[in-house]
Amino acid sequence: MAGVIFNPDRTAVLLIKRRDVPVWVLPGGGIEPGELPQDAMVREIVEETGLTVKADRLVGIYTPINRLARRTKLYECTPIGGTLSLSDETGGVSFFHCSELPPLPPPYREWIDDAKAFGPPVIKPLSSVTYSALLLNLLRHPILVIRFLLARLGLAINT
Repeated sequence: MAGVIFNPDRTAVLLIKRRDVPVWVLPGGGIEPGELPQDAMVREIVEETGLTVKADRLVGIYTPINRLARRTKLYECTPIGGTLSLSDETGGVSFFHCSELPPLPPPYREWIDDAKAFGPPVIKPLSSVTYSALLLNLLRHPILVIRFLLARLGLAINT
């Protein structure tokens, strides 16, 4: 599950730079046993950004088409407390103008676009997370892809 947080006029979005795979992404993570998805999302955002948030709406439910992705719920959130800060999981936390986003791995740009559309929740496959996209990124960014694969195997490298 993941959360998207816009600034008040919805022109910028909060991204984190992961430590294990140093790329900019939306905050989020796994759900603990017995934990509700919204509670997990709130917990993960506090852990990764320092912000306490409330879930305003379900943006979408995304289903994997292969083993590279997991079923994910995306929530739009509003900060209600806290201060932006780094953690053991984040090497950067910053708002980016929606027209000037840093390079994002799939499917984050799609998720941001779905949240900006402010429609009813979408239910769709994660069609941008493919083996061909992984291979293309391996050719372009071999170290990042190797770190991603190691993290998926539980061998995260935090630097």
